[in-house]
Amino acid sequence: MNIVLGAGLTGLSVAFHLVKQGKRVIILEKTDRTGGQIRTIEKDGFVFETGPNTGVISNPETAELLRTLHPNCVTQVADPSSSCRLIWKNGKFHALPSGIIGGITTPLFSLQDKLRIIGEPFRRRGNDPNESVGALAVRRLGRSFLDYAVDPFVSGIYAGDPMRLVTRHALPKLYNLEHTYGSFIRGAVTIGLSGFKNARSKGVTKEIFSVRGGLSQLTNSLADAIGRENIILSADSILLERSEDRWRVSFASPSGRFDLNAGRVITTLGAHALSPLLPFAPEVEMNKIARLRYAPVVQISIGIRNIGKRNFRAFGGLVPSCEHQDVLGVLFPSACFNGRAPEGGMLFSLFAGGIKNPHMVELSDREIENLAIQTFHQMLGFPPDVEPDLLHISRHQNAIPQYESDTGERLSAVNTLQNRFRGLTIAGNLRDGISIADRIRQGASLIS
Repeated sequence: MNIVLGAGLTGLSVAFHLVKQGKRVIILEKTDRTGGQIRTIEKDGFVFETGPNTGVISNPETAELLRTLHPNCVTQVADPSSSCRLIWKNGKFHALPSGIIGGITTPLFSLQDKLRIIGEPFRRRGNDPNESVGALAVRRLGRSFLDYAVDPFVSGIYAGDPMRLVTRHALPKLYNLEHTYGSFIRGAVTIGLSGFKNARSKGVTKEIFSVRGGLSQLTNSLADAIGRENIILSADSILLERSEDRWRVSFASPSGRFDLNAGRVITTLGAHALSPLLPFAPEVEMNKIARLRYAPVVQISIGIRNIGKRNFRAFGGLVPSCEHQDVLGVLFPSACFNGRAPEGGMLFSLFAGGIKNPHMVELSDREIENLAIQTFHQMLGFPPDVEPDLLHISRHQNAIPQYESDTGERLSAVNTLQNRFRGLTIAGNLRDGISIADRIRQGASLIS
């Protein structure tokens, strides 16, 4: 039997594929629901996420899973009119340029860096395998590109610090553009001109997606396909013990304490939860895993029933660190997907906190509400006499893992433990990427 620890997207994905292979699977989940960080709420005509808002169809595994789960899980692709990304600078949002003319005229980047980018294809490759995203951006593009493109981009994905995230771990595709093709521009052009897709990758559209009714429909569909009878909720105080060639997994539930025996255990829990789970593991290896930092994030869902003549046709707006604001950015989910707000209304997802402002998650509800309303008026442009019709706060103390300079040691420790303890797999977002597509791909990769 296979035991999967954690009923988030990774755990559900791997269990789904194991069941498809005809293997026996039990999932143990500490909370009283499936989905992990993914959770959709419907309230007062608004449909909003308290965790991840979107995914990208960026690998074959994601495309295949979405096709397989249809029609129980209906994919929604973001409206093309919402493709614009906004960046906050000097008190207003500016569109992030997507073409040559926009790149020349945008106020986001300095003239020096606009001219300097001409030479990007001819710059030397870096030779530091642990070069940070920020250092790479400055070296190849210039400081203003770091401040008003890369920094907000990193905030939007990792809620992290670009000067601490290691490129080859945090943004491996960006790293490979330079180290495979010698240049971001040359690599992008070469890939664009090749146009080759094998049969499996033809479904990889790179489109932003959700599912009809919210992302909980994705995790619920996975849980249904696995079989709810194979998922044990409210399983607390989980402990693993190795006995000969088997694993004994003990856990507590509201009805008592139980033991299960399995040939394989796959944990998808966060790095911070592994030490008490694996008391037999050497302390030196566990310390390398446990010191992974997580960015704390506050998400505030803001809904308004009538936006009047205001236009929010964009994916959302990001706020660079150098602008010294209390928010990381705001997404416009109802501009991307139908059914997220009443007709004529709008849903916003506001984010605060992150590695640079971790204290935000500790603020009181009143303080966070005041921040949300201030942003609603000052950044989104609603007049002082207009108030939101919906305001919902979600706190995540361990929201997003940070792939920093200790990542190599962590990955090495994971491999050491897996090689030493046969039948143990240490998975989850502590490795292999943090996106929805990364989690689906990892789940599919763990079935052998």
